[in-house]
Amino acid sequence: MSQLPRLISILTLLKSRRVLTATELSDKFGVSIRTIYRDIQKLIEAGVPVITIEGRGYTLMDGYTVAPVQFTEKQANALITAQNLVNRTNDSSFVANFEEAMIKIKSVFRSSILEKSELLNSQIHVFDTRIENISSNALSEIQLAITNFNYVEINYRKADDPHISFRKIEPCAIYSTENKWILIAWCHLRLDYRAFRIDRIQHFKILQDHFEDRKFSMQHHFRNESRGKGHENPHH
Repeated sequence: MSQLPRLISILTLLKSRRVLTATELSDKFGVSIRTIYRDIQKLIEAGVPVITIEGRGYTLMDGYTVAPVQFTEKQANALITAQNLVNRTNDSSFVANFEEAMIKIKSVFRSSILEKSELLNSQIHVFDTRIENISSNALSEIQLAITNFNYVEINYRKADDPHISFRKIEPCAIYSTENKWILIAWCHLRLDYRAFRIDRIQHFKILQDHFEDRKFSMQHHFRNESRGKGHENPHH
């Protein structure tokens, strides 16, 4: 990352946290602490009121910006709660994108709301004994394929089956159950809708080609499922 994007990112982080140390910033951006010192000096020279708190780190002068959007404490708490729930999901791309979004959102919190949100974050925990070690890193890309109607090629392994099958699919919808993300897609191998556990997709490729919208309805799909039109069970 070159200096200008890094400076903008540092400023966003400073606006989303009360205090950040040079070590935290160094680890975040993969640069030396000396480079962070230079970056902070650049921000100060540009008129950003960065304050050094002896023994603690850097912060911004209170009231530096007036945010165009204001969050109430309840709204901020809802976002913090959502973040903790998201962190329990088993897809790393989704967690990473939500974390980046939360940094931007928290950068517009008023300092009083930010302080309380940090307190809540330290005092909220989500327990789930059903978490599996298996994880995925495909959800964010597949979401784009759904909204842009891109074909996807996948190598898929069903539960208790050592064989991996190749599928060309039209991704339609996703849902989550028991911390597992399930993709519903039109499968060109089966010529029907199928459900795939995203964490069982071994490899995937988003194609440039677009498919025509089949007007898939989640409500209609599950109504048919309840009537006994069984498809592949992805939940194992």
